[in-house]
Amino acid sequence: MTNIVERSTHTVPKLTARQITGLRTHLEDDRERTGILIDTVIDEMGAFVSARRDTATDDEHDPEGPTLAFERSQSSAILGSSQQHLREIDAALQRMDEGRYGLCTSCGSGIALGRLQVRPQAALCISCAEHVR
Repeated sequence: MTNIVERSTHTVPKLTARQITGLRTHLEDDRERTGILIDTVIDEMGAFVSARRDTATDDEHDPEGPTLAFERSQSSAILGSSQQHLREIDAALQRMDEGRYGLCTSCGSGIALGRLQVRPQAALCISCAEHVR
């Protein structure tokens, strides 16, 4: 046995119009939820800044400083992750509009319906996604 990963010659059936419609609805709903999350996190981060501006204490000497720093860090990570997710959703919707949705952006083969149902913003087939990690 070699360590070479062979590409499957198995072809993935083309998505039907009904499947694409269902996946579009899922993407649009997810886009709306993600936008709301981003707005909420931005508001919370603004509240952190505002709360810190009202006090003359720095994080190092404030008993709640490390907690506030941790919360800001967590919010920043959530914001970054959510913004990336939104970019992936927008890219999937664009591929859908261009008729390229469901095709791997790396190798061009079809992405399995099961993968798209779980991760509708997926741009890569399983085989190519394994190589990215």
